[in-house]
Amino acid sequence: MEYYNKLVEHYKTIANFGHLSAICGWDAAAMMPSGGNQARSEAMAQLSLHIHHLSTAPQLGEWFDRVESDSLDAMQKASLSEMQRQWRLTTVVPEDLVKAKSLAGSKCEHAWRTQRGENDWSGFCSNFEEVVNLSQQEAQIRAEQAGLTPYDAMLDIYEPGVNSAQLDELFGDLISWLPDLTQQIIEKQKSESVYTTQESYSTAQQNALGLEIMKLLNFDFEHGRLDISSHPFCGGVPQDVRITTRYDESDFVQSLMGIVHETGHARYEQGLPTAYAGLPVGEARSMGIHESQSLFFEMQLGRSDGFIHHLSPLAQKHFASNDAKVFEPSNLQNIYTRVQPGYIRVDADELTYPAHVILRYEIERDLMNGKISYKDIPELWDQKMQQYLGLSTKGNFKDGCMQDIHWTDGAFGYFPSYTLGAMYAAQFMAAMKQTVNVDEAIKSGDLNPIFTWLSDNIWSKGSSLSTEALVKQATGETLNAQHFQSHLVNRYL
Repeated sequence: MEYYNKLVEHYKTIANFGHLSAICGWDAAAMMPSGGNQARSEAMAQLSLHIHHLSTAPQLGEWFDRVESDSLDAMQKASLSEMQRQWRLTTVVPEDLVKAKSLAGSKCEHAWRTQRGENDWSGFCSNFEEVVNLSQQEAQIRAEQAGLTPYDAMLDIYEPGVNSAQLDELFGDLISWLPDLTQQIIEKQKSESVYTTQESYSTAQQNALGLEIMKLLNFDFEHGRLDISSHPFCGGVPQDVRITTRYDESDFVQSLMGIVHETGHARYEQGLPTAYAGLPVGEARSMGIHESQSLFFEMQLGRSDGFIHHLSPLAQKHFASNDAKVFEPSNLQNIYTRVQPGYIRVDADELTYPAHVILRYEIERDLMNGKISYKDIPELWDQKMQQYLGLSTKGNFKDGCMQDIHWTDGAFGYFPSYTLGAMYAAQFMAAMKQTVNVDEAIKSGDLNPIFTWLSDNIWSKGSSLSTEALVKQATGETLNAQHFQSHLVNRYL
């Protein structure tokens, strides 16, 4: 296995530099003083270029040709396949474009942190134009190499095996019934009261509660930590997972479920196969599967009646000076299942969230395919918000098209993962309930049977299977959006 072993050693070297890049990225978002941005951007661009050099090293092509003579077992063959996939994705993009996009993305993202708060679309566009231009160049290059549309070529980075024709059909069906269901639930909830107060919930109290919830969810604090950033995320590497949230001292609700959500991402990372750490086959299968784990934790598990009953006394303990009526299980359940169209995707409820994703998907698809300009985004955003959610964002860039971090660094093709993840999560829960007494596990506070199922069927597989094969092996069928619809109907009606 001479050439396979050479490839393993090389890809572990790449992973080590990727580790450094991930931690530098976390630090830039969570800890770095603003004055360090220029130097950090240049350093990270240089690091990205070095990783690109390693990933496109001339000897890799020779090793991939010669490795065919090595005798490999099934897992090693899967490992080789993932190395080849990453190699194809990387070698097609010129290194000068890699560096330029990294610099433009860092500049745009850093400025966005201030520009969003100032509702400064014009200022944002001074950087965003270059990000879009470079991303369109990348999309075109990838499209020509893969024989795909530009958008599908970008989508393939995050969702291998998925294309926009499939998404158009999937999302088209979803949006055909979701608005009516949403209205039914809103009408039903008009008779349900939600008790709130104007009290304050300190960041320290919210952080302490979040850490305790992470312990309940078996987060490994020896291999990860929780911090604060302007946009919640999960980063780092499996051996050192960094998750962040943001706090609003007038509302503990969003940050807490944000922590549950990011812990789902983190548990997936911490559960990936250690025997293949540092290799592409040991990484998460796709962003859709990654989101399925965060949404399984947040929506399937975190908003269940049983979990809310655990959350209630913990909240009362940490917010002892606040009105205890807020934390009664029935009131918390009403809070966490309240359906109300809003402007902000990350704060959206389970019913309206897919509409936020679909409008972003439709915009970025047409942007990468050259059908629209970046200048068209605010008007299109407003039109689609009114169509899907009955809200206008005209002139409100802060709560409209500037609210997300994804496009600032050219992550076009990422957004569909969120709704694909919600669908996968519902399907995983339906399959899990066939062999695991989920309700009893949650009620008891011992969530290990749930985590064991996820580990056996999802986490431990890494990228050894295609997304379709992974889902079918775990659930007995490929993606079936009916499970998501059934989940929503059962929970809310």
